Amino acid sequence: MFPCTECDKCFTQHAALIRHQRSHTGEKPFPCSECGKSFTRKSILVEHMRIHTGEKPFLCGECGRRFTQKSSFAVHQRIHAKEESFICSYCGKGFTERSKLNTHEKIHNGEKPYSCSECKKSFSRKSVLVEHHRIHTGEKPFTCSKCWKSFTQRSGLVMHQKVHACEKTFSCSECGKSFMYRSELMKHEIIHTGEKPFSCFDCGKRFNQKTNLLHHLTIHTGEKPFQCSDCSKSFRLKASFLAHQRVHSGEKPYSCPDCGKCFTQKSNLLRHQVLHKLTADNV
Repeated sequence: MFPCTECDKCFTQHAALIRHQRSHTGEKPFPCSECGKSFTRKSILVEHMRIHTGEKPFLCGECGRRFTQKSSFAVHQRIHAKEESFICSYCGKGFTERSKLNTHEKIHNGEKPYSCSECKKSFSRKSVLVEHHRIHTGEKPFTCSKCWKSFTQRSGLVMHQKVHACEKTFSCSECGKSFMYRSELMKHEIIHTGEKPFSCFDCGKRFNQKTNLLHHLTIHTGEKPFQCSDCSKSFRLKASFLAHQRVHSGEKPYSCPDCGKCFTQKSNLLRHQVLHKLTADNV
């Protein structure tokens, strides 16, 4: 037996003891050659590298979905096996893992134990807090191997990668426009039906997309989650935040086709183009 001198835990193999001791020393001897992130075990590094390579070696025989990690694959298989042993006492929804049930129940009891150190916003899940914190840090750890575009969330990378594959399999029956995701098609179809299923609880105003409702809600809450790192000015909308950043960067992406003058915002370009129209009308 090989005992740990820090916590007296024993191991049958010396290699297992060495791996365990890294939990005390904080040593991470296996760095990623792509992003520099380090890990305590080589097996974890191998799984991490699949983020950069896009490799998904674990294939579900039931639905054809692929996974980068064996643990995620094993959890997914329980969905087909319907091993929902953990039931929510509030709504009766079943889960394959107790941890997922605990996370779900926080929706009902309103518990948000994870607080952002920057803006004090709270979240029910630690993973959501980690993703939110990237708004303040600007970190984008998920990189596309095709065009090297980076994303703050893994889901954003997965969605982006389908752009390269050109998988537009969902077509609108009204206008024929195609989409890569069924959810995008459903959002688009609302344009034809005029349906506005998302309602504001404060004023009753309705919206055809959830993102538009979320943007609207910040009017009532006063929340401004997008903060400029240069001058600390905050904004409600990401579009306004990005437009403001051009003040510091000097970027002027909107060019006048008549005289070539450039502007930081599209609205300024449109106002400028009116001058050309007025001049042409007076000639």
